[in-house]
Amino acid sequence: MAQKSVCVYCGSRAGTDPAYAVEAEKLGRGLAERDLRLVYGAGDVGLMGTVARAAQAAGGTTFGVIPQHLVDWEVGKTDLTTYVVTETMHERKKVMFMNCDAVVVLPGGAGSLDELFEALTWRQLGLHEKPIYLLNTNGYWDPLVTLLNHVVENGFADKSLLSFIEKLASSDAVLDRVGALTAPIG
Repeated sequence: MAQKSVCVYCGSRAGTDPAYAVEAEKLGRGLAERDLRLVYGAGDVGLMGTVARAAQAAGGTTFGVIPQHLVDWEVGKTDLTTYVVTETMHERKKVMFMNCDAVVVLPGGAGSLDELFEALTWRQLGLHEKPIYLLNTNGYWDPLVTLLNHVVENGFADKSLLSFIEKLASSDAVLDRVGALTAPIG
């Protein structure tokens, strides 16, 4: 069976709560321990760098994708198992998503939201069935879930939209869910 991959969307900054980095480190290490390949934005800063370094330190396989214009800004992490430089952000997102079996979204900013909403929209449109998990460290994603409920309550999306994402409180809970990816099918 081919190695399964988890795409992690997260901030290129560490954020204000030290728990964000703690959970990112646990997630990176846990992916490696479960023989799950990390697919991410190839940055060596913020939570991106934290999750990748933890996966590498635990002997994991890493697949990073970064557009040329961000190589310096996000400090492209060239010592990954696979390091891909794309021309555009659109191409970056496509390559990351096409090379994963599940998506995990850690705290992050506009870029992480963009990536999440693209994956969520594609799921809503029936273009994929990959699970999408929100790592809700210290309630970070609670306002987003409230917004999604508001969207549904006001008739701009079907209630099924809410079933396409799963909010989990810790990296351990996320790892329990993505760990099932390695289970034999049947």
